[in-house]
Amino acid sequence: MIKSMTGFGRCEIQKDARKFTVELKGVNHRYLDVNIRMPKKLNFFETAIRTLLKSYAARGKVDIFITYEDLSQSQVSVKYNETLAAEYLKYLNRMAEEFGLENDIRVSTLSRYPEVFTMEEQAEDEEELWNGLKEALEGAFEQFVETRMTEGENLKRDILEKLGTLEELVGYIEERSPQIVKEYREKLEEKTKELLADTQIEDSRIAAEVILFADKICTDEEVVRLKSHISHMRNTLEEKEGIGRKMDFIAQEMNREANTILSKANDIEVSDCAISLKTEIEKIREQIQNIE
Repeated sequence: MIKSMTGFGRCEIQKDARKFTVELKGVNHRYLDVNIRMPKKLNFFETAIRTLLKSYAARGKVDIFITYEDLSQSQVSVKYNETLAAEYLKYLNRMAEEFGLENDIRVSTLSRYPEVFTMEEQAEDEEELWNGLKEALEGAFEQFVETRMTEGENLKRDILEKLGTLEELVGYIEERSPQIVKEYREKLEEKTKELLADTQIEDSRIAAEVILFADKICTDEEVVRLKSHISHMRNTLEEKEGIGRKMDFIAQEMNREANTILSKANDIEVSDCAISLKTEIEKIREQIQNIE
């Protein structure tokens, strides 16, 4: 199914005392460009997150926002440095003896000295942390893909409609071409009679001139190739994945044929059709830029 590169996903998971929230949004980009914003505690999983995303998206600029909350009561612990406390006490006692001072050291005073007590964050179980984060990531990524597929269907309908318009324009050019040659012959015969009056001119000479003109304005090959490109693009829209670049190439070839038709046009109606062809093809190319 066709997928747009524009999408959004969000998932919030709470496992035991851990709460993970993942949000991501995507826009069109030539390659897969991923930007991740998350707490430092989760930086270890960056490579795993990028690898996981690749199974859900092949192209696009994707911004991922991750938040993490530890709701447990044991996030940190107090660490007592007994050795350091003993050192402080030893030198305080020595100062009291040397200077004849009253030793007024109390436990509450000693506990305030630097590094006697420190707050230490508890180490997380990496496997449990990743399991919770992965579940939230997968939930957000699945929603992201769903929104891209929905938008992709909208793009598909629009492109098919525009391809139908292209077919109508190409059909008109194909139908109009023989009429242009016929009108040219009639004008040539009329002009010749005006210039030569009663003098006769051989039909073979007029026919030869008409043949040269017809060859000059002939767009049969371009029309056939355009029809082929339109059919090819329709078939490509039914492919499962990786169709954006292929369709962009087809659109370039379609534009090339339209340019050639416009350059050969010697008729205002065909010129208008060729301009309309280029306009519709450009609209298709704009839509293709959003397809993965």
